[in-house]
Amino acid sequence: MHNMETTHRALILDQFTRQAEPFSAVASHTAEDSLQLLGDTIQVNAQDEVLDVACGPGIVSCWLARSTRSVTGTDLVPAMLDQARRRQADAGLDNLQWCLADANQLPFPENSFTCVVTRYSFHHFLDPQLVLREMARVCRPGGRIAVADVTPEDGKTAQYDALETLRDPSHTHALSLKRLLAFGAEEKLPLVSTASYRLELSLEKQLAASFPAPGDADKVRDMVRRDLGVDRLSIGAIEKDDEIVLHYPISIVVWSKP
Repeated sequence: MHNMETTHRALILDQFTRQAEPFSAVASHTAEDSLQLLGDTIQVNAQDEVLDVACGPGIVSCWLARSTRSVTGTDLVPAMLDQARRRQADAGLDNLQWCLADANQLPFPENSFTCVVTRYSFHHFLDPQLVLREMARVCRPGGRIAVADVTPEDGKTAQYDALETLRDPSHTHALSLKRLLAFGAEEKLPLVSTASYRLELSLEKQLAASFPAPGDADKVRDMVRRDLGVDRLSIGAIEKDDEIVLHYPISIVVWSKP
């Protein structure tokens, strides 16, 4: 493993071991309307055998398990999988399994799943196109590959990255929708459908659920305050009920495997 990969892996493990519980508790992450939009865009069905890559605390996995044959969730962070198992137990679901795994090297044979999905993860990968290739590899012909992630407007990704790297040092780079679509085209994956929504989050609750370096939380607050009414950061920051609320642009992209 190269030094950059080793360093980044350590950042992921540090941030998301600490974030596991607060991330799982963020109400916006479990909002039924965004999960329903994801399921509708993917067109999940009762026969699907799903792989959820970088599944985190199992929010998407458990939601999909309610209407599919089976779901396997993978994540690099043991603490996240602990949260996922608790969520499964609370929901009384028996068609899920969990696997500690690196998204760059998924431990499954080719053509293992009818649907391969990941949500809110691509901006943490050093090489998201490699992860997309891995997702396609383990998907069966005729199956679907779905990515849902933040997609800042073209021309605003650098400013967005500067903000997010301060808030969460494990952030790497957010893709615009145009660039995400290009990845699929470069991998020769036919586009099936797209959808979009805004993920609303309180700035202070976002900071409380992440672990910036000392002093960086105030830098984030300052950047966001200066962006009110301007939106150079592509986060739609507004003042609402005496707090600052962010509106992250999320895109869902679904491809098929030829």
